[in-house]
Amino acid sequence: MKGLSGKELRHPAVWGRGRLIPILLVLALPLLLGAWKDVSGNTINPNYVKRIQKGKTTKNEILLYFGDPKEISKTDLGPVYKYVSYKDAPPDVLPYKHDKRRIQEHSDSLYVIDDQKRIRKPTVKKEGKIIRSTLTVQFQKDGETVMTYEYKEF
Repeated sequence: MKGLSGKELRHPAVWGRGRLIPILLVLALPLLLGAWKDVSGNTINPNYVKRIQKGKTTKNEILLYFGDPKEISKTDLGPVYKYVSYKDAPPDVLPYKHDKRRIQEHSDSLYVIDDQKRIRKPTVKKEGKIIRSTLTVQFQKDGETVMTYEYKEF
């Protein structure tokens, strides 16, 4: 920043450009670390499952790899974390035929109001989610170290 006086260096426009990049990096960090997986339903990474070692992997590492569990239960042996990963279901697997769907009594309106306060026709659900994989992690009585785990893909 040669050639700028002390007053010009304190001007917000000069420092605004330099501070914008770190702020954008902080905002993009969750996307870079895999927060997009939570939205897509693909929350169990098989490569992270391979890293789990009985008696060595800690609860903090499990939370770092997979995030908050879908279900936590407490047993006499120690806490159990359960994770579920989903994928899109093909239309032929869904439990109903789209052309034979009945409108429920409580939703017989021909129009709905969307987020932008516009009136539109409701969309018919054509996709669904089915289970892709499950991970069950049993911790030791101390609640800090993995005792056993089970990973299943469907």
